[in-house]
Amino acid sequence: MANQSSPSPIYCASFNQDNSGFAISWNDSFKIFDSTTGRLCYERAAGAFVIVEMLYSSDLLAIVGAGEQASLSPRRLCLFKTTTGSPLRELNFLTSILAVRMNKKRLVVVLLEKTFVYDLNTLVMLDTIDTVPNPKGLSAFSPSLDGCYLAVPASATKGSVLVYNVMDLQSHSEIDAHRSPLAAIALSSNGMYIATASEQGTLIRVHLVSEATKSYSFRRGTYASTIYSLSFGPSTQLPDILIATSSSGSIHAFSLKLAINQRSKRSTSFLGSVLPDSVSDALDPAHHHVLQNAVSSGIRSYAVVRKIDQLEGTSSRFTSLRATVSVITYSGYFQEYTLSINNKNESVWTLEREFNLFSETTNR
Repeated sequence: MANQSSPSPIYCASFNQDNSGFAISWNDSFKIFDSTTGRLCYERAAGAFVIVEMLYSSDLLAIVGAGEQASLSPRRLCLFKTTTGSPLRELNFLTSILAVRMNKKRLVVVLLEKTFVYDLNTLVMLDTIDTVPNPKGLSAFSPSLDGCYLAVPASATKGSVLVYNVMDLQSHSEIDAHRSPLAAIALSSNGMYIATASEQGTLIRVHLVSEATKSYSFRRGTYASTIYSLSFGPSTQLPDILIATSSSGSIHAFSLKLAINQRSKRSTSFLGSVLPDSVSDALDPAHHHVLQNAVSSGIRSYAVVRKIDQLEGTSSRFTSLRATVSVITYSGYFQEYTLSINNKNESVWTLEREFNLFSETTNR
């Protein structure tokens, strides 16, 4: 692993809705990259931004300044066109914007105690959701128009999640996931599954959104650790893989489909009820594949599963699943790994490429 140090800390890092591109920002500019090739697609030196949110691979960005310049207020959301290099529309709020989510029809803006839902095309405000204090702007969004859910904390004292349908403009459910407050939330791209982690960081739970009270748990570790990110693999049904990053510097992959399918054969229901916060509810640790020391301990990182390949073979060690995992470290590096899991549930992590995000220049 390269020496991951940089004089310029990253302010924000985000992948787009299908993980085909990602954006980073630091103290004087932001950049847009193509995830597949690593090519720098766009760069703008216009100050520090705490939010740079892409709309798939279009030229539309939602950007929010860090407040280090008067013109870059953290209370102002700017919809920005990369093709023209100019603002398209601005929205101003009474308090700082903590998160922004988009799909092709909805724009969601998360503040400390309120979340606003807009029609993306007209910017007409459709609904206001009163929330518990959410200083980290913790939220998850499924961009699918058929299962378009937003998830935000429902309690400041325990790990409850409010799941809201942004297309129907109504609350869908509330999930009691953990005893401790939430640290990370992720929704699958189709909105069918939600993953949660608490501030303890020892258990990661996966819930079927339509059955809000039922879950499966994966044990990340015995000691507490801060979960930085959760991400499902791409799938139209149950995702194969769930990826997590933590303050330990490790990347955790959980064989979701294999583990749940094996347990469901021994259960009377697809997602059987479990005893909350008990050791016995954690699935077989054999389905937990860890890459140790991928990032220096304490360095924030963000990982997604970009691609899953199901492979056929005849050898006893043939690769049954191959996942492409992309990682952004807040020390300024992009990493891409291949995770191969064979029919014996044995895994191998291979670093395919790594480069410094600060040193990349636009390939015109």
